[in-house]
Amino acid sequence: MQGQKKGKHRNYAMQQEGGIKIYPSVLAADMGRLKEMAQAAAAAGADGLHLDIMDGYFVNNISMGFDLISDLRSVTNLPISVHLMVMWPEWYIPRCAEKGADTILFHVEARSEIETALRVARRMGSRVGLVLNPETPAESAVPHLGLCDEILCMSVHPGFGGQVFIESVLYKIRLIRKEFPQGIVSVDGGLDADTSAKAVECGADLLYLGTYLFKAQNMAATIANLRKQCRRADA
Repeated sequence: MQGQKKGKHRNYAMQQEGGIKIYPSVLAADMGRLKEMAQAAAAAGADGLHLDIMDGYFVNNISMGFDLISDLRSVTNLPISVHLMVMWPEWYIPRCAEKGADTILFHVEARSEIETALRVARRMGSRVGLVLNPETPAESAVPHLGLCDEILCMSVHPGFGGQVFIESVLYKIRLIRKEFPQGIVSVDGGLDADTSAKAVECGADLLYLGTYLFKAQNMAATIANLRKQCRRADA
């Protein structure tokens, strides 16, 4: 509609909580100093932490286990979001919830029955959402939005950090925001100040950033600049 501000359809709950959320992705952290770096992220103004769990089948990589969730929970009160890059998410969801995950995200491309897995997470008391790979259309998530708290749009191919942002995902973010006005729309992959602002302009509420934050010389200043750029994009 002509005359609407770019942020007109921003998730209402997210607006009330203070705007765009920034979660560092610990896949990019120094694994030998993970607890220290998690605490540093909290001190730098991060809104939460993001963990990737990979099974070596859904993606060609293996990463963190369940105990890392409880390890992080022991050193920070920040919300923890877990991204399951796994073939059978319903096998992983209960353990993630038991270890302290606040939000559990899994792929619409996984082999599980989607609504069964969503209901398992909700029964465990976790927030839950679906993840879409870059090539997966927004329409794949639409039938399940009633059971979701969040939709994560991958802006790189999952499994490895340090990739380049895929610009075509911006259109998908717009589509998801239109269909999911009361939910959280998040983005993960290749984000920096410029691409984060573009994602926010298209309707994203929550940004998962790895390399850009953990490799920054000053994470607090980097997060502050991100917020500034995102506020400008959402004005």
